[in-house]
Order: sequence, then structure tokens, then C-alpha cells
Amino acid sequence: MRTRWSPDRTAERQKASGVSSEAGAHREARGAHRDARVPRRRRKAGRRTGTGRFRRFLTWKKALVCVVTLVVLLAGGFTVLYVSIDIPQANELAKAQSNVYLYSDGTRLARTGEINRETVPLSRVPEDVRYAFVAAENKDFYSDSGVSLSGTARGILSTLTGKGKQGGSTITQQYVKNYYLSQEQTVTRKVKELVISLKVDRQNSKDDILAGYLNSSYYGRLAYGVQAAARAYYHREVEDLSVEQGAYLAALLQAPSQYDWAIAGPEGKRLVTERWNYVLDNMVGEGWLDKGARQRMKFPEPVAPTPGAGLSGQSGYLVDAARRELMASGVSEQELAGGGWRITLNIDPDKQRALEQAVTAGLGEGADANAEAADEGAPGEAADSNRQAGAVSVDPTSGRIVALYGGRDYTRHYLSNATRSDYQAGPTFEPVAVAASMEAKTEDKDQYGQYGTEHIKETANALGLDVDTSDFASPEATSLGLMGASPLELAGVYASFHHEGRKVTPSILKSAERDGESTHLRGAVGGQAIDPETAELVSSYLSGGVGRGGTDGHFTPGVNDLTVTTTSGRTDDRKAEWFIGSTNDLVTAIGLFGEDATTQKQVTLKNIGDGHPAKIWSAYTKRGLPHEQAVPTPDATGPGTPGGTADGDAA
Repeated sequence: MRTRWSPDRTAERQKASGVSSEAGAHREARGAHRDARVPRRRRKAGRRTGTGRFRRFLTWKKALVCVVTLVVLLAGGFTVLYVSIDIPQANELAKAQSNVYLYSDGTRLARTGEINRETVPLSRVPEDVRYAFVAAENKDFYSDSGVSLSGTARGILSTLTGKGKQGGSTITQQYVKNYYLSQEQTVTRKVKELVISLKVDRQNSKDDILAGYLNSSYYGRLAYGVQAAARAYYHREVEDLSVEQGAYLAALLQAPSQYDWAIAGPEGKRLVTERWNYVLDNMVGEGWLDKGARQRMKFPEPVAPTPGAGLSGQSGYLVDAARRELMASGVSEQELAGGGWRITLNIDPDKQRALEQAVTAGLGEGADANAEAADEGAPGEAADSNRQAGAVSVDPTSGRIVALYGGRDYTRHYLSNATRSDYQAGPTFEPVAVAASMEAKTEDKDQYGQYGTEHIKETANALGLDVDTSDFASPEATSLGLMGASPLELAGVYASFHHEGRKVTPSILKSAERDGESTHLRGAVGGQAIDPETAELVSSYLSGGVGRGGTDGHFTPGVNDLTVTTTSGRTDDRKAEWFIGSTNDLVTAIGLFGEDATTQKQVTLKNIGDGHPAKIWSAYTKRGLPHEQAVPTPDATGPGTPGGTADGDAA
């Protein structure tokens, strides 16, 4: 029982301790009042302080035990994997099959897949070229254990989250993937790669690993190994490669198709040049290259490629477009080059034949083509070796590419005119600016310039044109269409106008399967790019329904049931002339490009403004739409665009 405070008891205690009764009483009283103010719960909590610390100690102890247990389990699991996974035999790439390409109706288009490979000993590879590859891919190659744990972790995380491929693998890991495993992006394959790489690094010398890496890597142009690459890109033996050339081949491995100088666009050329400089700078930093010699080096442009047999004429352009789209869907170049694919295209053989004949006759090439075209009412012109043509025809409803013309012959002109985007868009860009104006609820295109530039860029990108703000450095850049575009891109833009503003990304692939399994392909028709009302107004504008000089008054009689919209004209630099004609069933973009037949440099077109692209379109459409009773021949010499050339005089 608690004893209550009393003055008498306090006085007795103070007297015993020698403290005055008055002072002691005051202190005792203050203490009693203070005890009365402290809640009972707090006083108890204070007494439990030692217990709380003990409990926190137990919590940390549990956490430590969990961490140690996890480490032991991981180490034990890895030990089991290390013991159970052996270095396998070389993969089946050496027995690669052919790829078969088919038209939409199942008839054979082409067969490819011959592997270009020659294994060479490391002694044949110049030492500075070897260092170029090490500098590009794995500067610590000679001192590492064969793996990069951080790079592997990033790769596994990327695979699990569906973000695609990630770099960071060592040369040893890349060699193991190329030589022993496959290119599939799975966690199982990455774990195997890690374990086998550790074993290979312990059992093989660094020189053996580097030789295997150089000989098993894929360099593009169907070239496996550094010797095949030296021949494909520089027409020389590997021992004759300069360090500059070796640095280019090393840079190429990151993205062979994108970095192939012969077909790379401006962005690809910029990226591979940066990569080439990166390789040489790393060599200087590692002491493998003299700084003075490095400063004198110039980029070594590779020679033009020599396409394989069976890809002559338009076949090579069709196969190339299919390969690019398949890789855009997630299939690696090396998987594709490994063979065994059955690839069906959306190309309609009848429409393809009609387009080839119309363009060939329009360019004035081949007596047989001119004779046949004459029977169909197509133009027959004198050949001009400095005039190139590219064309793409798309079904706007499905986005399927039904016909494509890439150039005179894939074996003679490797770069596809259907997909190149280095020529100005010219007047074909004006409808994009009109769409941007309508989207911004303004009708005065003269208000463009720096104001509204970002909106035009957004509209162009939404419709599928790869442009940036630098393309609109001045108001004239928009009105004159100074930015680059390809027939493929423009066909997609105009197909979007016809598909109620939904983005159409033209697709050449119908299906692709390997070992009985189909590959998921990207869709051709996407979400809404522009408002449906805007798309309808632009289509009306192109047909002359909004007061602009369309083609309505220039058709032959008896075609009232055929709705046609057109855009045509030449570029400001007179190096390209365009015609885009659209019906409900087909959107066809045709470009004529001035290119020197010897140097492949852009040149001014001769006899520009005489309507060749329009006549080609008319001849093609007459055969491409056989169910129509008649097809108009647009008067492409009238004033203004759309519906006529920007300038009717000849260059």
C-alpha cells in the first residue's frame, strides 16, 4: 500500500539527513506534484526501455539471419548450376537453313540464307585491329573473369520487364552466346550464358576467346566472322585491314543493318561515326594507339555491297523491306541470318507486276517494257541514267503494302528508293501542315514559323514522319517541305488521312514462322493520330473540295464513281518530283530522284515538271484496280499544289 505524503514524515527525514525542514518540505512537495502530472502509461514505458532495446536487437538479428540464409541459398544454387551446366557443343548455326520468302498468294518470291563465313586464326588479324574490338566492346577483357554481373543483371531485368535487349555483356559472354547458345532473350539462356562464360574463361586463353568471338560474330551483309566482313565491306583480306577499317567493323557489331554505310540514313551515319570515334578514343586511353596518329585518321567509308544471287530486280528490295520489318518486330539479325524462316509478304504479285511495268516504262528502260506499257496507255520515255524511282502502294484500310518499287535492280542499286528518306518531301508535306493547322483550330498557315513549329512537329510525328524541330528552322521550311521523307513514310501518312486519322504504318509482312512457331508482328493500323474530322477535311482539301487547285476538273469522262485525291510537285532544290494518288482501295506514293549514276550523289532532275510520276500512277492504277471502269489521268502540269506541280517549267 502506497504511503501518503505528510509534513511530519518529511521533517523527520530532513532532520535525519541534516536538511532544513522548510527547504526539504518545498522539494518534497514539488516532487510529489511532478509525479502526479506524469501519466501512468509513460512511467511504465520508461521502465520498459531495456526490454525495447532487446526486442530491437532480436529484429536486427532476424534480418541478419535472413540475409545470411539468402546468400547461402544463392551460393548453393549457383554451385549446383555451375556443376550441372557443362560447356555444350557448338550451336547449329553452321548448319543454317535457307529462308523462304513468299508472295501473298503463296507463290515463291526468293530463297536466301547462304552463310558467308571463313574462320581465320588470330595471328591473321592485325594486333591493332584486335585492340579495336576490345576497345569497342570490353576494355577490361584481358583482366576480367569473363562475366559482368551488373550487365547480366541488367539483361535479366530487361528481359523480365519486356524492355528488349540490353548491352553490358563481356566479349566472353558474347562469344558464348554466338558459338554455344542462341539469340533468344530468356532468363534461362542468360543464366546459362553466365555459368558457361565463367567456365570458358577458366579453361581457354584470352586469345582463344577473342579469336572465337571475332570468327562467330555477325557483321551484316550476310557476313559471319571478321574475314568475311573484311571482304564484304572493304574487298580485302583481314590481314590487310587498317586500324581505321577495323574500328569501323568493331563499331558495326552494335547494329549491323543500321550502321551499314551503304544503306544507313543520316541518323545511322551519325551514330556509327560517333561509335567509330569512341572506339579509337578508347584505344588511345588504353595506350593501344598513338594520340598523334589518332588525330590524323579519317572515317573509312566501306565499298558498296554485292547482293547475293537470287535477289536481282525487285526481289532484293522486297526481301530487304521484309527483313527490316521482321527485325523491328523483335527478331535479331543473327536469328534471321541463321535461316529456317518461312516469310509471307503482303505483296500482291499482280499489283507488283503492274507497278514494275509502269515505273520501268516511265523511266524509259527496256524495249519490251515500253511496248507492253504502250498497249496499256502508259508513258514511254527516253532513259535517263541519273533518274531514280521509288514507289510504295498501300491498302489504306489494312495498312498492307501490296506493291513496292525500290530501284532499277537490287544488285546494281543496293539502296532502296522506296525506303530512303534523304530527299526533300517538297509539296507532299503541305497537307501535314494543313492538318496541324486544323488541329490547332487555325486556318491561316502564314502564322506558322517559330510559332506553331512544335505543333507541326507533333502532328508530323504522330502521322509517322520522323522529323524534329531543326527541320523547321524557318517558315519556308514548312511551306517548301525541306525535311526528308521516303515514299514508304508518305504512303503511310496519306493512308492515315484515308483511314479516319488513325495512324497507318505500312506493313509488308503477312506472317513469319520458324520451326512451326509464328512470330508476333507489329500491327499496321494503330491509334488515332489526328482527329477524324481533320482527316476528312484534309482528304477533301486534296480532292479540291476546299477551294485549292485539285484534280477534279482534269479527269477523263465516265469516272464519277471513283474518288481520287492527289498531291504532286517538285522539291525546292529540283532534285525530286513527287506524286501521291489515292483511291478508296489504294494509296500510292511515287518519287523520282536525281542521282548521279557514277557517284550516287544527289543531282538536279532534268525535264522536271512534265508529269512523269502522275503518268506512272495512272498506268499502274489502271491495272492495279481492274474492277474500276476507268482511271483518270491527272493533269499534273496545272498551277499550284496539291493537284499540280509547284512549277510547270522544265529544269
